Amino acid sequence: MAVKIRLRRMGQKKAPFYRIVVADSRSPRDGKCIEELGTYNPNIEPSEFKVNEELAKKWLANGAQPTEVVGKLFKIAGIEK
Repeated sequence: MAVKIRLRRMGQKKAPFYRIVVADSRSPRDGKCIEELGTYNPNIEPSEFKVNEELAKKWLANGAQPTEVVGKLFKIAGIEK
């Protein structure tokens, strides 16, 4: 099973809010997830995100691959493999 760390879209139409989740790469974007790691809100200036660093490092160590956007957020937060 390929596991990805990616964004799940929440919120209203034209006002997206995202949750950072660990999910099977074959599941749909807003489908079932394994675990939630944090949130990302691009609607406010500057954009806000919160991540549970311990869980993120655990999943990265176990082989979960972050998507491009999540990788950038992790880099800002100082989370690396």
